[in-house]
Amino acid sequence: MFDPDVSIATARLTLRQFGPQDAPRIRSIVESGVRFLPPGAPAKPSGIAPWLASGVHELRRTGQGVHLAMTESDGPVVGAISLFKTSWSAGTTEVGYGVHPLYRGRGFATEAVRALTAWTFETTRLRRIDLTANLDNAASLRVAQKAGFTWEGMLRSAVLEEDGPHDLVLFGLLREDDRLPSSALPRTELRTPRLLLRPPSPADVGDLAAAAADPLTQARTGVPRDYNEQHARAFIDHAERLRIRGAGITWTAEELATGRFAVNVDLRDIDWNNRTAEIGYMTAPWVRGRGYAGEAVLAIARWLFERQGFSRIQLRAAPANSASQRVAEKAGFVREGVARASLGGENLVVYSLIPSDLA
Repeated sequence: MFDPDVSIATARLTLRQFGPQDAPRIRSIVESGVRFLPPGAPAKPSGIAPWLASGVHELRRTGQGVHLAMTESDGPVVGAISLFKTSWSAGTTEVGYGVHPLYRGRGFATEAVRALTAWTFETTRLRRIDLTANLDNAASLRVAQKAGFTWEGMLRSAVLEEDGPHDLVLFGLLREDDRLPSSALPRTELRTPRLLLRPPSPADVGDLAAAAADPLTQARTGVPRDYNEQHARAFIDHAERLRIRGAGITWTAEELATGRFAVNVDLRDIDWNNRTAEIGYMTAPWVRGRGYAGEAVLAIARWLFERQGFSRIQLRAAPANSASQRVAEKAGFVREGVARASLGGENLVVYSLIPSDLA
């Protein structure tokens, strides 16, 4: 059973049982129509008193979990966090949370999850905590990553919501895990004399689609042959999920002079044990020949070597793609050879860059 008097303090929050003193706040939440309270929360003000007196505590009384209010210091309820689906015989439980819309974006969910998982391992014999999040819920995916959970897999079309089925990502945290944020490169901005490198945004969709649909891009890359704005939106969403998972990161390089999309650069196949990765790029047709791709790649390489401790970056180009090879060479990459039948049966020229190449 979970402690009926649990109260967990963090730097900014208190996680505690809901009680009668919360009635005015819960009433304002119910009347406003915002949704973040635990399952079973009242939909009408008339249900608030019995819910606070009994309903919200039923999960704890049955030993299956616990619902806790998330309050800012001694202030009002700003969220809720729960343990549920607890199996004491298997030693497992699941954590879920919700934050009031006015308090989102402040890191409260991560702070609460870290505190509750630590308390769970310290005060119970449970050995594993699950966390699930919709694949398209990037904010919740980031909470799991920052709280030290491991991305373990994806359940396809696992939940059905008002807008249709959604894929569900399964995360896990074990008692013996270090609980440090899982490996992921931080979202960051880099500047060069002519470019701003930043995370892709929905505003890039039109230019990204136009660049990928360009005949020369189509001939030299493996992007879909019918590339359109739907592909571009999906790519941007997928890129952020790869970053959260620790598998890659993508930048949009825009011209400082005009603010327009110029180059897409993506880092993939990250090996965290050896601190290596592969880099690729796509230049918009309206800025070709200006050296932007090499400028962007070199800035990213310096950041990876100097700030992230990477030891090697690989770059591959088709033998017939002389422009891409010139980008690699101007950025300081060293040609290593040809990887035969490397991609779809085609040969690729392999380049690499290591820190000493930039010394």
